[in-house]
Amino acid sequence: EGKMAKSTQLIDNEVFQAYATYTAIVLLKMMLMSLITAYFRITRKAFVNPEDTASFGKGESAKKFLRTDPDVERVRRGHLNDLENIVPFVGIGLLYALSGPELSTALLHFRIFAGARIFHTFAYLIPLPQPGRGLSWAVGYSVTFSMAYRVLKTAWLL
Repeated sequence: EGKMAKSTQLIDNEVFQAYATYTAIVLLKMMLMSLITAYFRITRKAFVNPEDTASFGKGESAKKFLRTDPDVERVRRGHLNDLENIVPFVGIGLLYALSGPELSTALLHFRIFAGARIFHTFAYLIPLPQPGRGLSWAVGYSVTFSMAYRVLKTAWLL
């Protein structure tokens, strides 16, 4: 019963609710990148696995679809960048949410990160001229670093 009470307290915690909300948003955005990659692979007929070309022909005629495409690769790089940045946010953000920050400060962190990652995706896919994408990456990265600093400061009294 003690564990359940703690879980309920966590679910009722506004900072944790904010963390859960913005984490779900950025994870769904990252999952969407898989669908966009698939869309680009199909519309550009650019596949990496022989079995994926079967609906376009057999044998030698299907081999021409085993290729790279600049648009597919751009989406894949955007997706990889999400993995490199959203996964650390999920872990560090959870520790941060548990470190007892003020709700307004936590919301600022979570909203800025989510906004930066969404902007980063548009900057990657459109593409927008630099330094837009680079700045959006740096903003999101800085937010995660700021949360990590808070966790370390709270846990180890740095």
